[in-house]
Amino acid sequence: MGGLGESRRDRLRAATVQEITETARRILVEQGPEAVTLRAIAREMGMTAPGLYRYFGSHAELLRHVVGDIFNDLTSALEEGLKTVAPEDLSGRLLAVARSFRQWAFTHRREYGLLFGSPLPGLANRKQIDVAEESAQRFGWTFLSLFLELWQRRPFPVPDDEDIEPRLRGQLRRYRDLTLEGGAELPLGVIQTFLQSWMRLQGAVSLEIFGHLEFALDDPEPMFELMLADMAPKLGLKYTPPPGDPARKVGRGRSGNGKAKH
Repeated sequence: MGGLGESRRDRLRAATVQEITETARRILVEQGPEAVTLRAIAREMGMTAPGLYRYFGSHAELLRHVVGDIFNDLTSALEEGLKTVAPEDLSGRLLAVARSFRQWAFTHRREYGLLFGSPLPGLANRKQIDVAEESAQRFGWTFLSLFLELWQRRPFPVPDDEDIEPRLRGQLRRYRDLTLEGGAELPLGVIQTFLQSWMRLQGAVSLEIFGHLEFALDDPEPMFELMLADMAPKLGLKYTPPPGDPARKVGRGRSGNGKAKH
């Protein structure tokens, strides 16, 4: 009986932690990061601010749970996007995950800002593994595992290790060895190409989300698609426009050089 009672307490505690996290996220979305205070969360839940310390040791720990919850939501959106493409369609899978990332960002602007904008005080430079870090790693692995699958099934040209700039070479080796168990045989050029691709994708999305393209573009999606069209052939992939794109309707696909593909 004691075990059952303890299990029930654990479930109640987990449910309360989740409710606190969801309340904090709702305040973040509706009012902005500065409004996510313990007092505001407690008021929304009919609790006292000190009562929240029974579930979280600090305000920063609570925010880390919010970050983890958002990363999990984003990863689920990417996984749903991948489900729409056949596993053998490597080109389609890469395009699907890139477009899902951009779409999620546009429907979760404040959450995206918390993950990829200026971090809130207390959230930066965390070295220990906690719920936020674990969720962030799961998110990152969605992209990296897809990239490694592409390399294994259809290798694309990468620079030789000795041709990589020496200052960069050591950093790439450290990242590879820390991230990939048994990945010592993986060429550093693969890691370099992965990071280059991620910087282009995340940079393009961030420029849009944070309004840094409004000086020239009121609809940056075609520019985003041009970026994908340029990136795809460098990875040995075929670019196809998204459903509803005028190029698809007339039976054309765009390649990296802007010519029709047949």
